[in-house]
Amino acid sequence: MTQVIEMNKIGWSRDNKIILDDINWHVAKGEHWAILGLNGSGKTTLLNMINGYIWPTTGQLSVLGHPFGSVDIRELRKSIGWVSSSLQEKLYASDKTQHVVISGKHASIGLYDKPSEEDFERARGFMQRLSCLHLYDRTYQSCSQGEKQKLLIARALMASPKLLILDEATNGLDFLSREALLSSISELAVGPDAPTLIFVTHHIEEILPVFGQTLLIRRGGVFAKGDTREVLTSDSLSSFFETSVEVKWQNQRAWISIP
Repeated sequence: MTQVIEMNKIGWSRDNKIILDDINWHVAKGEHWAILGLNGSGKTTLLNMINGYIWPTTGQLSVLGHPFGSVDIRELRKSIGWVSSSLQEKLYASDKTQHVVISGKHASIGLYDKPSEEDFERARGFMQRLSCLHLYDRTYQSCSQGEKQKLLIARALMASPKLLILDEATNGLDFLSREALLSSISELAVGPDAPTLIFVTHHIEEILPVFGQTLLIRRGGVFAKGDTREVLTSDSLSSFFETSVEVKWQNQRAWISIP
């Protein structure tokens, strides 16, 4: 498998309204991508399609080497981790943090089988990797927003995903919590067994150096894609946002301002 995601001429319509139109996007194994778009641009629809919750109206889609139409979507989802702030609300607040992490092995809300010692060791390992082992044995509800996001990423890793989607993972975090989470994501991305990462955001400055490729999506279509340095330029983003903006690079991250 050389292509993790292959979208060829993908379209999706609902109630005679075009939501996605002529999406051509390939993610190769070993690449980490950022997806940038405003509200209503089609990002969530794109993610739902990758996870098999909706199917293309037109075009061909293949995920992890499996063309849609010839694969059991339920089995495919076991290889895809999807972390979003909305998942926080579905988990049991009184669960211990390690149980939240272990529940990712079965993609369940709560634990229904007795975890093995190996499960606890793996949970510890992922929590340590994401700098949140100090939360072990605390209740989920006692953790901060940023700590919960780290636990959700550790939870996703319990299933050994080949593709990990971080959907606005920093939503609602203060500056320091955001930077701590981004640091953990950066360390995760360079690990020898790291899954392919897709990082979805509204904020350019959150696109870390590990995300060498960026997809700009606007009004349901691909506006630009490719090398992050070439995509995140003043000219490109001024056209993208339809207003004059200036991009400056600092510590290998792009920062945007309105001149």
